[in-house]
Amino acid sequence: MSSTEDIDYPRILFQYNNGFLVSKIMFTACELGVFDLLLESEGPLSSDTIAERLGTSVSGMERLLDACVGLKLLEVEMKSEGAFYRNTELSNLYLAKSSPKSQYHRLMYYSKTVSFCFQYLTDAVRDGKNQYERAFGMSSEDIFGTLYRSEEEMIKFMYFLNAFWNIDGRDVIAAFDLSPFTVIYDLGGCAGGLAQECISLYPKSTVTIYDLPKVVQVAKERFVPPEERRITFHEGDFFKDPIPEADLYILARILHDWADDKCMQLLTKIYKACKPGCGVLLVETLLNEDKTGPLEAQLFSLMMLVQTEGKERTPTEYSKLLAAAGFREIQVKKTEKLYDAILGRK
Repeated sequence: MSSTEDIDYPRILFQYNNGFLVSKIMFTACELGVFDLLLESEGPLSSDTIAERLGTSVSGMERLLDACVGLKLLEVEMKSEGAFYRNTELSNLYLAKSSPKSQYHRLMYYSKTVSFCFQYLTDAVRDGKNQYERAFGMSSEDIFGTLYRSEEEMIKFMYFLNAFWNIDGRDVIAAFDLSPFTVIYDLGGCAGGLAQECISLYPKSTVTIYDLPKVVQVAKERFVPPEERRITFHEGDFFKDPIPEADLYILARILHDWADDKCMQLLTKIYKACKPGCGVLLVETLLNEDKTGPLEAQLFSLMMLVQTEGKERTPTEYSKLLAAAGFREIQVKKTEKLYDAILGRK
């Protein structure tokens, strides 16, 4: 068994400290279009060529490219003319904008929006509330009014959500057999990424995206093609407006935005709206019951602290909320991905 002397604590701390630098390097390379350019090129490119095409300094680009090599985001080949760079498989698949599984918009949202709130994490821990007022000078009371403070910010968020469902959507929709539920409402379905996965996996189902009017309008214009007749829309605020009857209600990344009392308010409203045998599917990042992780869920919970009124929860905590609202036969499925699924029935 290793003694504490065998553990290089300073190196571990240095690696933790480097997390900020690593994210900034990746954000910068994405924003400048490095991975897009290399995906489109017919072969490796020199730092001079990349700098010229992207309109940057040669010295700055060379250092950025070398750091990306160190992070395994790029590969480098030394030739007589100098160093030539190309994407790794990871970058082609997840960092180039044109990839179907691209996480570009997710990273840009972290870079441009989430990072501003995280500057005030110390204040958030002291205050126990979100930091929109400090970060953006806007009220922290209406979190989605602030989140959607401009159409540009709203569209960024919609792309951000769809990036998650490009990776994890199929897994959470397939976690349970949802084929008996043919009339589905996706509450807060936003840009429709999860709805698309749902109708793809369950061809007899229809999905209605229930979201704020301005979100629905942009979803129709930019994200869901008009010829897709199995996805429809319902404009409204599901906290304030009636919720129509359906076979299944999907709440994906919704409850983690809210404190327990608001979660209970929404779940109770859904329970009253649905008929016996209907279901509610929660899609969330689940914390371990013993609080040991996973790290992604712990980090997300801090993100909820600086941005929302909610938090990430354990399977037991979500199950108790569902049971208190009246739902039974509660099942939990871990997907081994970022998001997990919980199904409750009336």
